[in-house]
Amino acid sequence: MDAGSWRRNANVPNALTLLRIFMVPVFLWLLLAEGGQNDGLRWWAAGVFAGAAATDRLDGYLARRNGTVTTFGIVADPIADKALTGSGFVALSALGLLPWWVTVLVLGREIGVTALRAAVIRHTVVPASKGGKLKTVLQTVALTALVAPLPPALTAIGYVIMAAAVVVTVVTGVQYAVAILGAARRHRAGVGRDQA
Repeated sequence: MDAGSWRRNANVPNALTLLRIFMVPVFLWLLLAEGGQNDGLRWWAAGVFAGAAATDRLDGYLARRNGTVTTFGIVADPIADKALTGSGFVALSALGLLPWWVTVLVLGREIGVTALRAAVIRHTVVPASKGGKLKTVLQTVALTALVAPLPPALTAIGYVIMAAAVVVTVVTGVQYAVAILGAARRHRAGVGRDQA
């Protein structure tokens, strides 16, 4: 990376994105230590997770407000998001607090949508929808509630929110797939007309 690229990428939003990535192993250690049986460490894990999730909203806001959107940020931000939420799902399933089918379904959706976006990124960009943003909020709240050693009644609410998150995750996944494939089809049709 040359000096110019370094200066462009050395900004607060990108630093927050990197911080979120570095917080993932800290979160996992706190949650998985002692088999997830240490309530104090689980509270810390919930705090680290919630704090890391908050940096996602903040780095995007600052990048847009200050005009410091960079290629690094565009690539690294979703990676940081998927690493954080994905580690939360996997860790909760490993501890027996969340069925594995939920984790497989959610991660399969994320991988599928990411792969489709990558396949058409040179031709079209499908922006995040309101449903996608709702999905992220629901997942974050549900994961935080299940990571924290809450009383049974509040944990039950966490599972209800997780159920809603799963439904929205699947629905928005289908919507993204339809939108991405439709955009790719329109692009191919346009290229065909140009070559005719």
